[in-house]
Amino acid sequence: MTTFHPKNTIHPTAIRTENLSLSYDQKIAFQDISLPIPAQKITAIVGPSGSGKSSFLTCLNRLTDLTQQCRVSGKVYLAGKNIFDPKIDVIALRRRVGMLFQQPNPFPFSIYKNLVFPLKEHGITDRSHVEYLIEESLTAVGLWDEVKDRLKSSALRLSGGQQQRLCLARTLVLKPEVILMDEPCSALDPISTGVIEDLIKDLGDRHTIVIVTHNLAQAKRISHQTALFWSQKNVGHLIEVAPTQDFFQHPVNPLTQAYVTGLKG
Repeated sequence: MTTFHPKNTIHPTAIRTENLSLSYDQKIAFQDISLPIPAQKITAIVGPSGSGKSSFLTCLNRLTDLTQQCRVSGKVYLAGKNIFDPKIDVIALRRRVGMLFQQPNPFPFSIYKNLVFPLKEHGITDRSHVEYLIEESLTAVGLWDEVKDRLKSSALRLSGGQQQRLCLARTLVLKPEVILMDEPCSALDPISTGVIEDLIKDLGDRHTIVIVTHNLAQAKRISHQTALFWSQKNVGHLIEVAPTQDFFQHPVNPLTQAYVTGLKG
């Protein structure tokens, strides 16, 4: 049973899941997760490996559609509409709900083309508007001054931290409402991690962010709300969700208490 804190009153919600479950070829990844995700706040999802955290994230913009033998049940509401409604435009959904992955994954061409590509895919071709959006998104991630004189050079020549910031800029260029992040700092050095964390905190004032992390200290530093996923009989469940300060200082569920104090997990 999920534990919700009495103080868990961060509103309004941007995304809300109801009894969401996912399975791959008969194997249940997670089951019956009902979780409110507050608008323009940062929600951290923590928990041990195999508890369904990343799988949950892929449901929120229907990346699950790309996986064969993947079955999703339950509902995900974005701005009050169930994203699994057959009438939903999935391409438009993924513009509204962007994603940053664990490993930096720039396309193997220029910095400029990395940002032009998603714009063209979504029908944005006006040159002056494209140029404006590219500068705006690179500025937002602190890259503009670093790369403005070499936009035509390969994105693969950037450092790992720069590549991850470019991927974040590639998400931001489409002006999403929600940004999903799956362990975005796990492949980075401590300095680059600090840069990304500062960006996440800054973006959290304007975007709804859901970040999966194994780093409890990171969750504590950057998030407004924290949720614990746990595997029980090899099935992921939501154990507790609360404002981050309450989650770490006053956990209600004994499993949460054991996890945040290092006794489990």
